[in-house]
Amino acid sequence: MSEPARVSDAEPAGVVADPDQVALRPRDVRFDWSQLPMHWVPGDPFTTHLLNVLHLLLPEGERWFVQVFTQALPLIKDERLAEDVRGFIGQEAIHAESHEGVLEHFAAHGLDPERYVGQVRWLFRKALGDRDFTGRRNADRRREEWLIERAAGVAAIEHFTAFLGDLILNMPKLDTADVDPVMLDLLRWHGAEEVEHRAVAFDLYQHLDGRYWRRVRQMLVVAPGMAAMWFQGVRFLMANDPTGRRRPRLRDAIRARRRYGLPGLWRLFWLVVPYLRPGYHPSQHGSTSQAVAYLASSPAAMAADQRAGR
Repeated sequence: MSEPARVSDAEPAGVVADPDQVALRPRDVRFDWSQLPMHWVPGDPFTTHLLNVLHLLLPEGERWFVQVFTQALPLIKDERLAEDVRGFIGQEAIHAESHEGVLEHFAAHGLDPERYVGQVRWLFRKALGDRDFTGRRNADRRREEWLIERAAGVAAIEHFTAFLGDLILNMPKLDTADVDPVMLDLLRWHGAEEVEHRAVAFDLYQHLDGRYWRRVRQMLVVAPGMAAMWFQGVRFLMANDPTGRRRPRLRDAIRARRRYGLPGLWRLFWLVVPYLRPGYHPSQHGSTSQAVAYLASSPAAMAADQRAGR
Protein backbone atom coordinates (compact mmCIF):
# COMPACT_ATOMS: atom_id res chain seq x y z
CA MET A 1 0.00 0.00 0.00
CA SER A 2 1.38 3.41 -0.89
CA GLU A 3 2.55 5.66 1.91
CA PRO A 4 -0.21 7.95 3.22
CA ALA A 5 0.16 11.69 3.06
CA ARG A 6 2.17 13.07 5.96
CA VAL A 7 1.57 16.14 8.06
CA SER A 8 4.21 18.72 7.18
CA ASP A 9 6.48 20.51 9.64
CA ALA A 10 4.36 23.60 9.10
CA GLU A 11 1.29 21.97 10.62
CA PRO A 12 0.18 23.32 14.01
CA ALA A 13 1.17 21.55 17.19
CA GLY A 14 -1.06 18.65 18.16
CA VAL A 15 -1.64 17.36 14.62
CA VAL A 16 -0.67 13.69 14.42
CA ALA A 17 0.96 12.35 11.26
CA ASP A 18 -0.65 9.34 9.65
CA PRO A 19 1.18 6.07 10.30
CA ASP A 20 3.24 4.64 7.46
CA GLN A 21 1.43 1.29 7.63
CA VAL A 22 -1.57 -0.04 9.51
CA ALA A 23 -2.11 -3.77 9.85
CA LEU A 24 -5.70 -4.25 8.72
CA ARG A 25 -7.60 -6.70 10.85
CA PRO A 26 -11.26 -7.67 11.15
CA ARG A 27 -12.97 -6.88 14.43
CA ASP A 28 -15.74 -9.26 15.51
CA VAL A 29 -18.14 -6.49 16.49
CA ARG A 30 -21.65 -7.19 17.74
CA PHE A 31 -24.59 -4.82 18.05
CA ASP A 32 -27.80 -5.11 20.05
CA TRP A 33 -30.71 -3.70 18.03
CA SER A 34 -33.45 -4.59 20.53
CA GLN A 35 -33.87 -0.95 21.60
CA LEU A 36 -33.43 0.64 18.15
CA PRO A 37 -36.38 2.91 17.27
CA MET A 38 -37.66 3.00 13.71
CA HIS A 39 -36.57 6.64 13.42
CA TRP A 40 -33.21 6.52 15.16
CA VAL A 41 -32.60 10.14 14.19
CA PRO A 42 -35.34 11.48 16.49
CA GLY A 43 -38.28 13.11 14.71
CA ASP A 44 -36.55 12.89 11.33
CA PRO A 45 -37.72 10.02 9.09
CA PHE A 46 -35.94 11.46 6.04
CA THR A 47 -32.43 11.59 7.56
CA THR A 48 -32.99 8.22 9.22
CA HIS A 49 -33.87 6.58 5.92
CA LEU A 50 -31.26 8.52 3.95
CA LEU A 51 -28.65 6.77 6.09
CA ASN A 52 -30.63 3.51 6.27
CA VAL A 53 -29.97 3.01 2.55
CA LEU A 54 -26.50 1.90 3.62
CA HIS A 55 -28.04 -1.16 5.27
CA LEU A 56 -29.85 -2.04 2.05
CA LEU A 57 -26.83 -1.74 -0.22
CA LEU A 58 -23.87 -2.84 1.85
CA PRO A 59 -24.47 -6.51 2.75
CA GLU A 60 -24.67 -7.70 -0.87
CA GLY A 61 -22.16 -5.14 -2.12
CA GLU A 62 -19.52 -6.04 0.41
CA ARG A 63 -19.98 -9.76 -0.11
CA TRP A 64 -19.29 -9.02 -3.76
CA PHE A 65 -16.12 -7.14 -2.78
CA VAL A 66 -15.01 -10.21 -0.82
CA GLN A 67 -15.68 -12.51 -3.78
CA VAL A 68 -13.79 -10.33 -6.26
CA PHE A 69 -10.79 -9.77 -4.00
CA THR A 70 -10.58 -13.43 -3.00
CA GLN A 71 -10.36 -14.33 -6.69
CA ALA A 72 -7.73 -11.64 -7.21
CA LEU A 73 -5.41 -12.84 -4.42
CA PRO A 74 -3.56 -15.43 -6.58
CA LEU A 75 -2.69 -12.68 -9.08
CA ILE A 76 -0.95 -10.48 -6.50
CA LYS A 77 2.84 -10.57 -6.66
CA ASP A 78 3.49 -8.13 -3.80
CA GLU A 79 3.21 -9.76 -0.37
CA ARG A 80 2.57 -6.47 1.44
CA LEU A 81 -0.37 -5.73 -0.85
CA ALA A 82 -1.60 -9.31 -0.48
CA GLU A 83 -1.59 -8.85 3.31
CA ASP A 84 -3.62 -5.64 2.94
CA VAL A 85 -6.10 -7.39 0.66
CA ARG A 86 -6.56 -10.22 3.15
CA GLY A 87 -7.23 -7.66 5.89
CA PHE A 88 -9.67 -5.84 3.60
CA ILE A 89 -11.52 -9.10 2.90
CA GLY A 90 -11.86 -9.83 6.60
CA GLN A 91 -13.15 -6.36 7.43
CA GLU A 92 -15.65 -6.29 4.56
CA ALA A 93 -17.06 -9.69 5.48
CA ILE A 94 -17.88 -8.44 8.98
CA HIS A 95 -19.30 -5.18 7.61
CA ALA A 96 -21.76 -7.18 5.52
CA GLU A 97 -22.94 -9.24 8.50
CA SER A 98 -23.24 -6.20 10.78
CA HIS A 99 -25.55 -4.34 8.40
CA GLU A 100 -27.54 -7.52 7.75
CA GLY A 101 -28.50 -7.47 11.42
CA VAL A 102 -30.14 -4.06 10.98
CA LEU A 103 -32.20 -5.38 8.07
CA GLU A 104 -33.41 -8.27 10.20
CA HIS A 105 -34.44 -5.79 12.90
CA PHE A 106 -36.39 -3.67 10.38
CA ALA A 107 -38.19 -6.72 9.00
CA ALA A 108 -39.20 -7.79 12.51
CA HIS A 109 -40.74 -4.35 13.07
CA GLY A 110 -42.80 -4.14 9.91
CA LEU A 111 -40.40 -2.72 7.32
CA ASP A 112 -39.67 -5.58 4.94
CA PRO A 113 -36.67 -4.60 2.76
CA GLU A 114 -36.75 -7.67 0.50
CA ARG A 115 -38.24 -6.07 -2.62
CA TYR A 116 -35.42 -3.54 -2.82
CA VAL A 117 -32.69 -5.83 -1.50
CA GLY A 118 -33.68 -8.41 -4.10
CA GLN A 119 -32.77 -5.92 -6.83
CA VAL A 120 -29.43 -5.23 -5.16
CA ARG A 121 -28.82 -8.98 -4.88
CA TRP A 122 -29.49 -9.44 -8.60
CA LEU A 123 -27.07 -6.63 -9.46
CA PHE A 124 -24.13 -8.02 -7.52
CA ARG A 125 -24.74 -11.74 -7.94
CA LYS A 126 -25.97 -11.85 -11.54
CA ALA A 127 -25.08 -8.69 -13.47
CA LEU A 128 -21.69 -8.27 -11.76
CA GLY A 129 -21.09 -11.88 -10.75
CA ASP A 130 -18.84 -14.49 -12.31
CA ARG A 131 -19.27 -15.18 -16.02
CA ASP A 132 -18.81 -18.49 -17.80
CA PHE A 133 -16.30 -18.13 -20.61
CA THR A 134 -15.95 -21.88 -21.13
CA GLY A 135 -15.54 -22.75 -24.79
CA ARG A 136 -14.82 -19.20 -25.86
CA ARG A 137 -11.55 -18.11 -27.42
CA ASN A 138 -8.96 -16.97 -24.84
CA ALA A 139 -11.32 -18.02 -22.03
CA ASP A 140 -8.72 -17.63 -19.26
CA ARG A 141 -7.75 -14.15 -20.45
CA ARG A 142 -11.40 -13.10 -20.72
CA ARG A 143 -12.02 -14.37 -17.20
CA GLU A 144 -9.05 -12.39 -15.88
CA GLU A 145 -10.12 -9.24 -17.72
CA TRP A 146 -13.61 -9.50 -16.21
CA LEU A 147 -12.03 -9.87 -12.77
CA ILE A 148 -9.85 -6.79 -13.31
CA GLU A 149 -12.84 -4.81 -14.62
CA ARG A 150 -14.72 -5.59 -11.41
CA ALA A 151 -11.66 -4.73 -9.31
CA ALA A 152 -11.69 -1.31 -11.00
CA GLY A 153 -15.36 -1.01 -10.07
CA VAL A 154 -14.61 -1.80 -6.43
CA ALA A 155 -11.90 0.88 -6.41
CA ALA A 156 -14.42 3.44 -7.70
CA ILE A 157 -17.01 2.44 -5.07
CA GLU A 158 -14.39 2.56 -2.32
CA HIS A 159 -13.66 6.17 -3.28
CA PHE A 160 -17.19 7.00 -2.11
CA THR A 161 -17.22 4.73 0.94
CA ALA A 162 -14.00 6.37 2.15
CA PHE A 163 -15.61 9.79 1.76
CA LEU A 164 -18.69 8.62 3.66
CA GLY A 165 -16.50 7.13 6.37
CA ASP A 166 -14.58 10.37 6.78
CA LEU A 167 -17.86 12.29 6.77
CA ILE A 168 -19.51 10.27 9.55
CA LEU A 169 -16.39 10.62 11.70
CA ASN A 170 -16.62 14.40 11.34
CA MET A 171 -20.30 15.10 11.98
CA PRO A 172 -20.41 16.27 15.61
CA LYS A 173 -23.97 17.55 15.16
CA LEU A 174 -25.16 13.94 15.21
CA ASP A 175 -23.86 13.67 18.79
CA THR A 176 -26.01 16.56 19.94
CA ALA A 177 -29.12 15.34 18.08
CA ASP A 178 -29.76 12.40 20.44
CA VAL A 179 -29.14 9.90 17.63
CA ASP A 180 -29.33 6.28 18.77
CA PRO A 181 -25.83 5.59 20.17
CA VAL A 182 -25.63 1.97 18.98
CA MET A 183 -26.44 2.95 15.40
CA LEU A 184 -24.01 5.85 15.55
CA ASP A 185 -21.27 3.52 16.75
CA LEU A 186 -22.01 1.08 13.91
CA LEU A 187 -21.76 3.86 11.35
CA ARG A 188 -18.58 5.32 12.83
CA TRP A 189 -16.89 1.95 13.39
CA HIS A 190 -17.63 1.05 9.78
CA GLY A 191 -16.63 4.51 8.58
CA ALA A 192 -13.34 4.34 10.46
CA GLU A 193 -12.46 1.01 8.86
CA GLU A 194 -13.35 2.41 5.43
CA VAL A 195 -10.89 5.25 6.02
CA GLU A 196 -8.33 2.82 7.44
CA HIS A 197 -8.37 0.63 4.30
CA ARG A 198 -9.26 3.38 1.79
CA ALA A 199 -6.24 2.76 -0.45
CA VAL A 200 -6.40 -1.04 -0.72
CA ALA A 201 -8.87 -1.37 -3.62
CA PHE A 202 -7.12 1.36 -5.61
CA ASP A 203 -3.69 -0.17 -4.97
CA LEU A 204 -4.96 -3.58 -6.02
CA TYR A 205 -6.32 -2.24 -9.29
CA GLN A 206 -3.05 -0.40 -9.97
CA HIS A 207 -1.15 -3.61 -9.30
CA LEU A 208 -3.35 -5.79 -11.54
CA ASP A 209 -3.73 -3.36 -14.44
CA GLY A 210 -3.57 0.35 -13.65
CA ARG A 211 -4.84 1.65 -16.98
CA TYR A 212 -6.12 5.18 -16.43
CA TRP A 213 -9.04 5.08 -18.84
CA ARG A 214 -10.38 1.86 -17.37
CA ARG A 215 -10.64 3.32 -13.88
CA VAL A 216 -12.16 6.51 -15.32
CA ARG A 217 -14.73 4.48 -17.23
CA GLN A 218 -15.67 2.56 -14.11
CA MET A 219 -16.08 5.77 -12.12
CA LEU A 220 -18.36 7.23 -14.80
CA VAL A 221 -20.54 4.12 -14.45
CA VAL A 222 -20.35 3.79 -10.67
CA ALA A 223 -21.11 7.43 -9.72
CA PRO A 224 -24.51 7.80 -11.47
CA GLY A 225 -25.38 4.20 -10.63
CA MET A 226 -24.82 4.74 -6.91
CA ALA A 227 -26.76 8.02 -6.99
CA ALA A 228 -29.74 6.34 -8.67
CA MET A 229 -29.73 3.39 -6.29
CA TRP A 230 -29.49 5.68 -3.26
CA PHE A 231 -32.41 7.83 -4.40
CA GLN A 232 -34.46 4.74 -5.13
CA GLY A 233 -33.58 3.33 -1.71
CA VAL A 234 -34.74 6.48 0.13
CA ARG A 235 -38.02 6.44 -1.79
CA PHE A 236 -38.52 2.75 -1.01
CA LEU A 237 -37.86 3.13 2.72
CA MET A 238 -40.07 6.17 3.15
CA ALA A 239 -42.90 4.59 1.14
CA ASN A 240 -42.74 1.41 3.23
CA ASP A 241 -42.16 2.96 6.65
CA PRO A 242 -44.68 1.23 8.99
CA THR A 243 -45.19 4.47 10.93
CA GLY A 244 -46.62 6.18 7.85
CA ARG A 245 -46.00 6.45 4.11
CA ARG A 246 -44.01 9.48 3.06
CA ARG A 247 -42.21 10.91 0.05
CA PRO A 248 -38.74 12.46 0.16
CA ARG A 249 -38.83 16.21 -0.44
CA LEU A 250 -36.14 18.67 -1.43
CA ARG A 251 -36.69 20.69 1.72
CA ASP A 252 -35.98 17.55 3.78
CA ALA A 253 -32.57 17.28 2.13
CA ILE A 254 -31.84 20.97 2.69
CA ARG A 255 -32.82 20.69 6.34
CA ALA A 256 -30.60 17.60 6.81
CA ARG A 257 -27.65 19.47 5.31
CA ARG A 258 -28.15 22.47 7.58
CA ARG A 259 -28.97 20.54 10.73
CA TYR A 260 -26.38 17.74 10.61
CA GLY A 261 -23.81 18.77 7.99
CA LEU A 262 -24.80 16.13 5.44
CA PRO A 263 -23.38 16.91 1.99
CA GLY A 264 -25.47 18.53 -0.72
CA LEU A 265 -25.76 17.21 -4.27
CA TRP A 266 -23.16 19.65 -5.59
CA ARG A 267 -20.55 18.47 -3.09
CA LEU A 268 -21.26 14.85 -3.99
CA PHE A 269 -20.88 15.66 -7.67
CA TRP A 270 -17.45 17.19 -7.09
CA LEU A 271 -16.29 14.05 -5.30
CA VAL A 272 -15.72 12.50 -8.72
CA VAL A 273 -13.22 15.16 -9.80
CA PRO A 274 -10.19 14.11 -7.68
CA TYR A 275 -10.56 10.50 -8.81
CA LEU A 276 -10.28 11.57 -12.45
CA ARG A 277 -6.85 13.14 -11.94
CA PRO A 278 -4.04 10.93 -13.28
CA GLY A 279 -1.99 11.39 -10.10
CA TYR A 280 -4.82 10.65 -7.69
CA HIS A 281 -4.31 8.33 -4.71
CA PRO A 282 -6.79 7.69 -1.84
CA SER A 283 -4.16 8.56 0.77
CA GLN A 284 -4.57 12.20 -0.28
CA HIS A 285 -7.89 12.38 1.58
CA GLY A 286 -9.00 11.29 5.04
CA SER A 287 -6.97 10.63 8.17
CA THR A 288 -5.78 7.16 9.14
CA SER A 289 -4.81 8.52 12.56
CA GLN A 290 -8.36 9.73 13.19
CA ALA A 291 -9.79 6.39 12.06
CA VAL A 292 -7.46 4.41 14.30
CA ALA A 293 -8.26 6.72 17.23
CA TYR A 294 -11.99 6.10 16.82
CA LEU A 295 -11.49 2.34 16.57
CA ALA A 296 -9.59 2.50 19.87
CA SER A 297 -12.60 4.16 21.53
CA SER A 298 -15.57 2.55 19.74
CA PRO A 299 -17.69 0.57 22.24
CA ALA A 300 -18.27 -2.24 19.73
CA ALA A 301 -14.62 -2.42 18.65
CA MET A 302 -13.38 -2.33 22.26
CA ALA A 303 -15.75 -5.16 23.19
CA ALA A 304 -14.53 -7.15 20.18
CA ASP A 305 -10.91 -6.67 21.23
CA GLN A 306 -11.76 -7.74 24.76
CA ARG A 307 -13.38 -10.93 23.49
CA ALA A 308 -10.32 -11.58 21.36
CA GLY A 309 -8.00 -11.08 24.33
CA ARG A 310 -6.33 -7.95 22.96
